[in-house]
Amino acid sequence: MTTRIKPVEWAEGIVRLVDQTRLPAQYVVEEYTDWRQVAEAIQVMKVRGAPAIGIAAAYGLTLAARQIDASEMPAFRAAFGDICQSMAATRPTAVNLFGAIERMQRAVSECETPEAARARLLEEAHAITEEDYEADLRMAEYGAHLLKNRFGVLTICHTGALATGGYGTALGILRLAWEQGKAIEVYACETRPRLQGLRLTAWELQQLGIPSRVITDSMAASLMASGKIDCVIAGADRIAANGDTANKIGTYSLAVLAHYHQIPFYIAAPLTTVDFNISDGSHIPVEERDPREVTHLGEIQIAPEGVRVWNPAFDVTPASLIEAIITEEGIAYAPFTETLNAQRAPSRGA
Repeated sequence: MTTRIKPVEWAEGIVRLVDQTRLPAQYVVEEYTDWRQVAEAIQVMKVRGAPAIGIAAAYGLTLAARQIDASEMPAFRAAFGDICQSMAATRPTAVNLFGAIERMQRAVSECETPEAARARLLEEAHAITEEDYEADLRMAEYGAHLLKNRFGVLTICHTGALATGGYGTALGILRLAWEQGKAIEVYACETRPRLQGLRLTAWELQQLGIPSRVITDSMAASLMASGKIDCVIAGADRIAANGDTANKIGTYSLAVLAHYHQIPFYIAAPLTTVDFNISDGSHIPVEERDPREVTHLGEIQIAPEGVRVWNPAFDVTPASLIEAIITEEGIAYAPFTETLNAQRAPSRGA
């Protein structure tokens, strides 16, 4: 992978998204000119990964501002606020979505005319994208120090370039370690029911040339018992102030297994994923998705007709099971309430 993959990109009034539901069979870039299309793409997971969701929302709101027919700021702000509420409803767990919306609303509040707001929103969306990319590069530098030569690493879901501003969180760390010459081998959980590990992580690892294997989610315990895993690294969609972490369903299981087998369990995420407004994981909203994601493979039904399904998209891993949280500001260890707060940039408030 010699060039930067951009899962979301702005092109002269068009939002371009890599349709991640078609990978690995097809690499398709779709173009949207209406913010509602972007919101739908987020909801149906054509774009996914907490940072990439935030970036897509920012560009979607930039489109929306150009569609608002208002010449006065009070009417413009009111219409923009309504659109922000609709955008916020697409994926309730990913805190980057809400952080991006908040930044875009703040940008509008600082403008005196709709024309100025439209220009300012595009600048802000570009800034959100580049800040995430730069944060991931710094995060990788910190995280790569934790990986030794010939390490076996287990990961879940997908945390690479497609899920971020173009580099990756947990997968970005693995990428840099490999580029540093460390002979790592990555084991990727398939990540039911959407199979992001099988479809996306395996694809990116192949593009990068990193030795890897895919396992079914239920194989993780046996793999750890075999002695082939030296650490587990996962991403995050929202981290509470105390370190409790919401990530793709199945992450909690890996943390419990890693604890039993005395294997370090790490979380990698930018500080924008830390929600300092909630004290612990009990306050993290967990999205429940369409039962068809479990009962069907594509259009093929594999479950008995009428079977009842519980399909949470995420689970919450207690901070007590997390060895460290890797951010762009360093490696935070328990107590996370203190160490994460110490990493907060002045621009984000105290």
